[in-house]
Amino acid sequence: MTLWLHELRLLLRARLNLLALVLLAGLSTAAVSLGMVEVARQRAAIAAIPELQTEDMAAVIGWAAETGDPGNAAYYSFHPTWDAPAPLAFAAMGMRDVAPFIMRVRALGLEAQIHDGDTFNPELALPGRFDFAFVLVFLAPLFVIASFHDLKSGEREAGRVRMLEALPGGNSRLWRRRGVLRFALLWLGLSTPFLCAALVQGVSPGAIVAVLLLAAAYLWFWIALAAIVGRLRWSSVTNAATLAAIWLVLVLIVPTLANVAINRAVPVNQGAEIALAQREMVNRAWDIPRETTMRRFYAGHPAYAASAPLPVAFHWKWYFAFHQVGDESVADEVAAYRTGLEQRDRAARLLGWVLPPVGMQMLLGQLAETDLAAQLAYQDRIRAFHGRLRRFYYDYLFSDRPFGEADYARAPRFGEDG
Repeated sequence: MTLWLHELRLLLRARLNLLALVLLAGLSTAAVSLGMVEVARQRAAIAAIPELQTEDMAAVIGWAAETGDPGNAAYYSFHPTWDAPAPLAFAAMGMRDVAPFIMRVRALGLEAQIHDGDTFNPELALPGRFDFAFVLVFLAPLFVIASFHDLKSGEREAGRVRMLEALPGGNSRLWRRRGVLRFALLWLGLSTPFLCAALVQGVSPGAIVAVLLLAAAYLWFWIALAAIVGRLRWSSVTNAATLAAIWLVLVLIVPTLANVAINRAVPVNQGAEIALAQREMVNRAWDIPRETTMRRFYAGHPAYAASAPLPVAFHWKWYFAFHQVGDESVADEVAAYRTGLEQRDRAARLLGWVLPPVGMQMLLGQLAETDLAAQLAYQDRIRAFHGRLRRFYYDYLFSDRPFGEADYARAPRFGEDG
């Protein structure tokens, strides 16, 4: 124990080491704090939905209920959906930083509503938000390099290596002791803010342990690289430059090039193109005979085929029918878009097996439920809810049943089963 305390005093007496530890702890604290603030903002926005929805619907019911027209109710009623953040989301915001977590939908064409805002700069989105995952993946290796690049070469340049290795407890045990001590301080500086935040957020013990173990494994990966470079008996400056170059290649250059290669190998159209295609089909419906649209709609939805023929004047069921047909016309594009995203995600996960920075990002996103799979699952919940909305309003539209004030309360609500 005396030797460990002695090494700890020596380590902390070096201002550079002490400054690095304080800075790492400060960055980790800032990252988890910003993550908690963002998660709190998202939860507050979701919590405000019921009150705002009540006000919005009161305004719609105020005039639409007097008409008794189900088309007015379906067209002017927006219905909120939301994706609540998981307890661990504060540590790795992932897709939540670029994808909506609240979406208001109507019974009209859904694909345009989902993909209308599906535009973001992939280059800016690549590193992600400044959160715990960013500090761990991108910044923590630099602190490992700062702490380990001169572990042995510094003593050799000071002429103390032989003396140290000749002391009792010297040789390999000395360097292991110093290495373990530096690792422990780096890990504590990085993990302590995360642990405090995770306990406040109510993260499960299993997830906390998993993140702490992943952080430790990631630090040991970089420590192992530093040890390999240290064995080459170069100077401390050369060691630092070499490790910095490795960091640049592994953390920035190769993942960026790999991302470009994956995107080229798996071409995927932008979601906005799906929205545009769906809108073009919807707009085209105004230029073709209404019976053509209705035949196509009834062919896919025979349950409504017994509906009365369209009157000469405008009728909402024709309007909603061509929105439904517009959605169905881009079904193949939607499926291809999703398949492409999933293929890219699988390719990135495979890359993570050989590139620890990429693998660490993927694992943290998966644990935090902020990855692509979580985003697609939210879209699936929206589609299921939208299907219920359509069926609810169609029952009124295609049977010409009046839609009274009490019927608004019967509309499906997101999150309810059925």
